[in-house]
Amino acid sequence: MSYFGQCLCGAIRYQFAGEPKVVAVCHCSDCRRSAGAPMVTWAMYPESALTVTKGQPKTINSSGSAMRSFCADCGSGLFYRNAAILPGLVDVQTATLDDPDALPPTVQVQVAERLKWMAHVHELPEFERYPS
Repeated sequence: MSYFGQCLCGAIRYQFAGEPKVVAVCHCSDCRRSAGAPMVTWAMYPESALTVTKGQPKTINSSGSAMRSFCADCGSGLFYRNAAILPGLVDVQTATLDDPDALPPTVQVQVAERLKWMAHVHELPEFERYPS
């Protein structure tokens, strides 16, 4: 199976071959700050499974040995690598997949840093679209 994705503006496209090792929701403050979101869902693959098919992501050292890749045009976060703790592996932000539902998370990590209100977010009123 192959999975395809892109950044918001389409300047970067990528694909992954095969099934991920794990798909995890991360609640760490680095992921939150990087994505501007309360959590980020990642699919972990061997580095050899990733092919960037269009464009060139920009990569920065975000903390210690953590390297985050994103689109320099629109800012979409794409990949995470950390050779010190995850050698030979790359994580992809699953929200950037063409079909994000294809890889549902199976675990939550870094819950010690989870925002307190996230434990009750499912209790909030829901609207199919923005309410009028």
